Amino acid sequence: MTIIFSSTEELPEVAAKLLEAFPEERFYAFFGAMGVGKTTLIKEICRQLGVTDNVCSPTFAIINEYTERGGEPVYHFDFYRLKRIEEAYDIGYEEYFYSGYYCFTEWTEKIEPLLPDHYLRLEIVEQLGTRTLTATEV
Repeated sequence: MTIIFSSTEELPEVAAKLLEAFPEERFYAFFGAMGVGKTTLIKEICRQLGVTDNVCSPTFAIINEYTERGGEPVYHFDFYRLKRIEEAYDIGYEEYFYSGYYCFTEWTEKIEPLLPDHYLRLEIVEQLGTRTLTATEV
């Protein structure tokens, strides 16, 4: 699936399309350059899941936990500051990745060998103000 968008005003539609197209998917692995809109899109997806917590990038904490409307946890990871893949072991990534709950990862390329066998790969590329999101089930 490919979605092209130009502004943050379009993100509610983008998030809705993703949630509708992949209703059973719980692991969203985001790829894209800094500033391309990964966190902003995750905020909108969480909003549509009924998360009322303050959704922000867990750059320093590595993981934030939110609660969706049904009371289930939602995990948001930012691996930007990881220096070694072994640091993911220290946070017990397996508990989260294989929990069956929503997981959103940013800077996923730093921990790519640890990804589950099945996940939704979301690549966002920006060119001249237009963003192209490609969603692929892996």
